[in-house]
Amino acid sequence: MTDTIVSTDGLSKRYGDRLAVDSVSLTVRRGEVYGFLGPNGAGKTTTLRMVLGLVRPTSGRATVLGEPPGTPAAVARVGALVEGPGFYPYLSGRDNLRVMARYRGADDRAVDAVLDRVDLGARGRDRYSRYSLGMKQRLGVAAALLGDPDLLVLDEPTNGLDPAGMADMRALLVDVAAGGQTVVLSSHLLTEVQEVCDRVGVIADGRLLTEGTVAELRGATAVLLRARPLDRALAIAMRVSGDDAVEIIRGPEHDGGEEALRVHADPDVIPQLTRELVAEGVDVLEVTTVERSLEEVFLAMTGTPVAQPVGSIR
Repeated sequence: MTDTIVSTDGLSKRYGDRLAVDSVSLTVRRGEVYGFLGPNGAGKTTTLRMVLGLVRPTSGRATVLGEPPGTPAAVARVGALVEGPGFYPYLSGRDNLRVMARYRGADDRAVDAVLDRVDLGARGRDRYSRYSLGMKQRLGVAAALLGDPDLLVLDEPTNGLDPAGMADMRALLVDVAAGGQTVVLSSHLLTEVQEVCDRVGVIADGRLLTEGTVAELRGATAVLLRARPLDRALAIAMRVSGDDAVEIIRGPEHDGGEEALRVHADPDVIPQLTRELVAEGVDVLEVTTVERSLEEVFLAMTGTPVAQPVGSIR
């Protein structure tokens, strides 16, 4: 059994003069949560629609569970929520899922199980038209879970959820992957991707900029060093760690924004650096391990900020 669940090779989509997706080649492995990170309009949804067989690519190819996208063999093993859920407004949430379950070959017990899994068991008999945006989004995820699919493709699944609902959704995604299912999560929220994803693909302007684990993208840890006098500390740090491993940065605002050093060095070097600073009469005020956030990584790649989560009505 192959470990590759989704594979694309040079996948592109053009709408007239606009190249929405430009030669995207990515790989999703079995049992992982794969985060597709990028700002709105980056090409995430178009890529997912091609992977699901909902849009025909202009060029390139893709395979899903070893099958061409959109074929019955692939569709039967994939659950998806793309660009918001679509349900009958006059039916209850439960009855909407029962309709979908018939196509999936699932029974009412499966419907009740997925309703409970997304915390809608108590509201399943309410008419869909009365659901909040967050409830509609959770019902969409429940529909994607019907039939216990091997692959779950979710486009912005926390849209409309308040912070508590976002936390619940993240826990659900981790649980799904722990059970052996594979999740592809498209998002523009850094916290969401950083907390639940095993690997990440970063896309901007239709191009896949990089792909790797969260740790690989964030890179090696660094050390924030506050010391006086700063010029002597800088000279010693450059001598011990190397000229290219040290940079002067603005310190935390609560400390008055005083300048400090960021030292990119092997952790084994830091004790040596600290000893040499003290031995040469430099006052060491703070030594703190720091890591680049995904926001810093994305800004470094594109110069474009990515949104942070904002609470909304559940």
